[in-house]
Amino acid sequence: MALQYTPAPKLGQILLKHTSLQDDQLDEALRIQEKEGGLLGDILIRRNMIMPHEIMRALCIQLGIPFIEDLKPADIDPKLVSGIPINYCKVKEVIPIAKETTGSGERLVVCVADPFNESIIDDLQVLTGMAVRICVSTTMRVQDAINRVYERNTDNMVGEIEGEFEENMDLEGPIDILEATEDDAPVIKFVNSLLFRAVKENASDIHIEPFEKEFVTRFRVDGVLYDVIRQPKRAHAAISSRIKVMGQLDIAEKRLPQDGRIKIKIAGKDIDIRLSTVPAAHGERLVMRILQQTGTIMGLEALGFPLKSTEVIDNLISKKYGMILVTGPTGSGKSSTLAACLSKLNAPERNIMTVEDPVEYQIHGINQVQINTKIELTFARVLRAFLRQNPDIIMVGEIRDRETAEIAINASLTGHLVLSTLHTNDAPGVSTRLTDMGVEPFLVASSLLGVIAQRLIRRVCTKCRVPHVPSEFEMIELGMKKIPEGSTIFKAVGCPSCSHSGYSGRTVSHELMLIDDNLRSLIVKRADGGQIKKAAVAAGMRTLREDAISKVLAGVTTVEELLRATHAEE
Repeated sequence: MALQYTPAPKLGQILLKHTSLQDDQLDEALRIQEKEGGLLGDILIRRNMIMPHEIMRALCIQLGIPFIEDLKPADIDPKLVSGIPINYCKVKEVIPIAKETTGSGERLVVCVADPFNESIIDDLQVLTGMAVRICVSTTMRVQDAINRVYERNTDNMVGEIEGEFEENMDLEGPIDILEATEDDAPVIKFVNSLLFRAVKENASDIHIEPFEKEFVTRFRVDGVLYDVIRQPKRAHAAISSRIKVMGQLDIAEKRLPQDGRIKIKIAGKDIDIRLSTVPAAHGERLVMRILQQTGTIMGLEALGFPLKSTEVIDNLISKKYGMILVTGPTGSGKSSTLAACLSKLNAPERNIMTVEDPVEYQIHGINQVQINTKIELTFARVLRAFLRQNPDIIMVGEIRDRETAEIAINASLTGHLVLSTLHTNDAPGVSTRLTDMGVEPFLVASSLLGVIAQRLIRRVCTKCRVPHVPSEFEMIELGMKKIPEGSTIFKAVGCPSCSHSGYSGRTVSHELMLIDDNLRSLIVKRADGGQIKKAAVAAGMRTLREDAISKVLAGVTTVEELLRATHAEE
């Protein structure tokens, strides 16, 4: 029997009982209906007296159809949608949600946005060979469930990628995806292959950038971006939609930036991908930051710190109180250095707490908190809470403002060891940066124990490097008239082992500034970075540039990489 609206007064009584609709509003709507005709629900919605989903819920009560307020895609078995085209589900706004056993056999339970579309029941009975029972939810929830369930159903892609694509990873030529939609296999294969190759090549980021007639995919490997593949512009929408579904973003929203997260497993490795989208002139630009959850944290020596520096840093972090800062631009390895320090300090007798954005290294035994600005869980707010948690050591992911700086400094002056990061070009610039934030110089001088400034420089590939005689210009940059005896300078060439880049892996170039009485005096006097740097060098500090030069002479890197990574250093 066809589903039909019953007389308006009955629906009105249900609305009065189950919604916020008032008697006078219902009377007004009924008068309009009597005068102008039309459906009561449409009149109520048009007059902003009630929301569309409230009308639908009331109709379901009237018709005896279950209405699901909170449709949960995670509770739906992806196997239920096998054999049902996703385009059909999207057009008809229907999603199978369960199977149930009746006296006459199995019955499929489906959730629809429009219970009056009888063709859905007939279609699904033909497609599945089962009887169908309907329930109802809102259009938004049904569409969201369709995206989530079909994404999980696609060969269990998010959980296991490696087996399907290890034998076919060549992306050098264009893949035929021009006629594909976001639901078609070529798009899925393209995205899977892209992720697999990025992990295989140790890329830290994947950039997908649309232009007028094409879009370009680039990887950042060892801090340097290079093109991977170019595709015609027509394929961009399908690929961006696929990635956004994986990151649980709104695929319909293309006007605002969005942030999401993708978790996958490749060759037994857990991979956490942070997804960011930004609307650009020719479409959405997507960037994926790849974080491999290896479970192991490299020590300071493995990161590239020489033995002498690691001994000094070990001595610094053994202090009971004070502040130690690691500085450098984004992507200079600051978080890795702090993680190495915390790993050394981690012991049952110490209460170590960190506040980060996001938590990049998960360390067993350490209490780690991730900030969330949407609910006002900021660095400063978490830091205040930490001080009531009886910590011994506090790590602050980044000092961004005066409030965070002052709380961190006060914590370091009241018996806590505080480790944090700051964005400055070199170690001597820290005091100027903090005072510019509004922190009193005497507080900076009293709290600061030491500063580590660092950069990441690429290691020359040992399989293809060749000895190199520096030019006159290069010798000037190295600050010497001749190469020291026993040293060999190498040039990058490129081979299959290093993807023809000439480099493989990265190491740390650093400067370590210890705060002594002379430097404290200069900080209190608001001396500029230049004066502090002269005093620190006089006290024995080796600058970033000098440390990088020592790595060139040791054959670890090249003159070209020295100039690229430390071009702003004197």
